[in-house]
Amino acid sequence: MRIAIGLLLLFSAVSAKAETVFVEAGRDTTLIEEPAGALANGSGPVFFVGRTNQRQNSVRRGLIYFDVAAALPERARVESARLTLHMSPSNVAPHPIELHRLLAAWGEGASSASGGSGDVSAPGDATWIHTFFSDAFWVKPGGHFVVRASSSREVSTPAFYTWESTHKMVADVRLWLAAPELNFGWILLGDETTPQNVKSFASREAPDPSLRPILELTYSLPTE
Repeated sequence: MRIAIGLLLLFSAVSAKAETVFVEAGRDTTLIEEPAGALANGSGPVFFVGRTNQRQNSVRRGLIYFDVAAALPERARVESARLTLHMSPSNVAPHPIELHRLLAAWGEGASSASGGSGDVSAPGDATWIHTFFSDAFWVKPGGHFVVRASSSREVSTPAFYTWESTHKMVADVRLWLAAPELNFGWILLGDETTPQNVKSFASREAPDPSLRPILELTYSLPTE
């Protein structure tokens, strides 16, 4: 009985230390398939994931970054991580959207478009071939990222969607907290085989703040 009571008290003490923080995106953008890197959408109100109905150069990939180290105490232990995005009006057919951890720094320039065709690339933009337009490049076109997905979520009609916490998502965030210099965010990959399935999501520049991306982190602190 004493052991059981002791464990209960210990569990209660740990639970009392649990905290939750909601982190806004620090950057987001769309990689627009274009072999010369001439198109981008760094500051648009939405970003795009999937394929448009264009015959060529139709793939779109979303990039998103959260400054985890600035949002959490240095000694925090991340217990869960949940990403919530709002899908704007776009293709309603259900398709999975995957999160993959990025492996290179990238920029968000002044280019801005509300449509999937993008805008002329501006200085500092991430493009299909550039990490920072116009003189820094991805290892290969389309972004440099971990092949294994950190999470996946099927998305269909316009609504809020949450990529629920997974072991990989938590591992990503713990890495970013321990080594902020390795925090390059996630890339979102959709269905890149079926034409005209592109999804659009409200970006951090969306006019309505309630629709902007949010990373929900639950963490605990050492009891000593």
